[in-house]
Amino acid sequence: MCGICGLASLDGSPVDAGPLEAMSETLRHRGPDAAGSLVDGPVALGSRRLSIIDIAGGDQPIGNEDGSIQVVQNGEIYNHLDLRALLERRGHRFRTASDTEVHVHLYEEFGPNYVRELRGMFAVAVWDSKRRRLVLARDQFGIKPLYYSTEGGTLAFASELKALPRGEVDLNALEAFLAFNSIPAPLSIWAGTRKLPAGHVLVWDGESEPALERYARPAPASAEEVRTEDENELAEELRARLRDSVRAHLLADVPVGVLLSGGVDSGALAALAALESRGRVQTFSIGFEEGSFDELADARKVAERYDTDHHELVVRPDAAELLPKLADAFDEPFADSSALPTYLVSELAAREVKVALSGEGGDELFGGYYTYVADLLAPKIGPLAAAARPLVERLPSSSAKASLDYRAKRFVRAAHLPPLERHHGWKEIFSPEARAALLEPDRRGSTDPLDVYRARYAETEGAEELARLQDVDLGIYLVDDLLVKTDRASMAHSLEARVPYLDPVVATLALALPTRLKVRGFAKKRLLRKAVAPLLPDSIVSGRKRGFSIPAAAWLRGPLVPFAREVLSEETLRRQGFFKPETVGRLLDDHVAGREDLSRQLWGLLTFTLWHEQVAAKPAAVAA
Repeated sequence: MCGICGLASLDGSPVDAGPLEAMSETLRHRGPDAAGSLVDGPVALGSRRLSIIDIAGGDQPIGNEDGSIQVVQNGEIYNHLDLRALLERRGHRFRTASDTEVHVHLYEEFGPNYVRELRGMFAVAVWDSKRRRLVLARDQFGIKPLYYSTEGGTLAFASELKALPRGEVDLNALEAFLAFNSIPAPLSIWAGTRKLPAGHVLVWDGESEPALERYARPAPASAEEVRTEDENELAEELRARLRDSVRAHLLADVPVGVLLSGGVDSGALAALAALESRGRVQTFSIGFEEGSFDELADARKVAERYDTDHHELVVRPDAAELLPKLADAFDEPFADSSALPTYLVSELAAREVKVALSGEGGDELFGGYYTYVADLLAPKIGPLAAAARPLVERLPSSSAKASLDYRAKRFVRAAHLPPLERHHGWKEIFSPEARAALLEPDRRGSTDPLDVYRARYAETEGAEELARLQDVDLGIYLVDDLLVKTDRASMAHSLEARVPYLDPVVATLALALPTRLKVRGFAKKRLLRKAVAPLLPDSIVSGRKRGFSIPAAAWLRGPLVPFAREVLSEETLRRQGFFKPETVGRLLDDHVAGREDLSRQLWGLLTFTLWHEQVAAKPAAVAA
């Protein structure tokens, strides 16, 4: 795991490599073990290394036999030993045992689309000095981040925004943030800086403008391709595939742990890691004083069953200290409140290990969200929901996790909409009307944030309806929310997080499952639960999903109210100039009074305002 950065002079002249050192320094937390750089004519590459594989010999950049092709990588290639054997048979000579070196030799064989051969997570830059070609690529699931800009005649790229020059706030990105609590690719918070989308390569040939091309697109099976075998056979196959993935993800020259939430996904990873490891696996869990959010008891059951070296931490609402740290770590507005426990469990894990397995992707692939239950129920009871809406809207607001009143209100407000719009409606943060009431008139964007969902949804016509909606989550919510959260929160503590569910070995089967093996009635993740049932206690396999979230609603009606009022003060909001103070004040008052659960909206406003104070309003680390 590393942080990478670089520059390319788009007119082909020698690059001014002066900013490269400052860019690399901003990424030190991603790779505190070593730094490396290369300056070659119009291109400069930089790397910060967290040493995981080939600790002694894997410093980057790494070149081919004659040094004409150089690579810097952020990530891990899990099939690198198989690829190495193939390449050696074809005459390539390796000088390291690092997984990074396979990039240069694969590129020699297959050109820019060599990335199709990789099994792993990566953001990579390859410089071919003979062809004067620079290739940037990102793995097909978007596990590892990569940002780039072509402002001022220079292509600049980096693992995090803080390593790139700033611009003006992108108002379309702001609108999207308010709708989703995160910013979807290709947007970033800065106008002119973009995220390289998952499964894409960006190629600059030394003369023309960089060209963007998609090389991989995980997608649900068509109706004709859906797997129809016996459920028991499919469960056995899935268990074997998961074990294969966990085995591959344990590859490292340093200890590997597991982030254990107490649910099915992470519990299965801990169980399989214990079965595949020679020594005791280390597991790490976060708990809460609020009972409806705490999963420590379930996590302990798994830890005790597999005799793991288990570590725990109970979280209390010290947001005045933690939220500014998160603003620095994420370097663009990010309002998924589960970032807070993810940050803390990563800090806990980093004291003991350099690598940890995490369960991202299980819900999107196998049908783990209550929203999927709602997606299937809505066509059947939509008219009843519309009739019941006046009564449901009068239900008192609760601070409990995923409370009945909260879910009921969300359901009746969106059940009548078309499939994609109602799916978004279950999760929407600020509606278009709410954004209009919140934003100052000159801070409105010009595009509909939901267009990115519509474009993704249109690509899967012919697949089962639920699979199409899962695909939207897999390609947008997972990539631009959950994986961003996991990457930034872990790398802030120099911890590599690996996600075994997002492996083609597992995903290929998941994407071909029929709806009935994912969600039926109120039962979710049906095949996954069946597959891991022999590995886990019954109470976890059959337990309800709680997720890795925090009691934000209760905190924002109790100990965090003074902090929220201070951060969202009229003086601060007017100085920043984005949100109308009177609208923000009403939202906070309504939530504190218990009239409605507005915790997700308020968390978003808090994180944006803190980001602006901590990042946007301070001098940039890298000069424009």
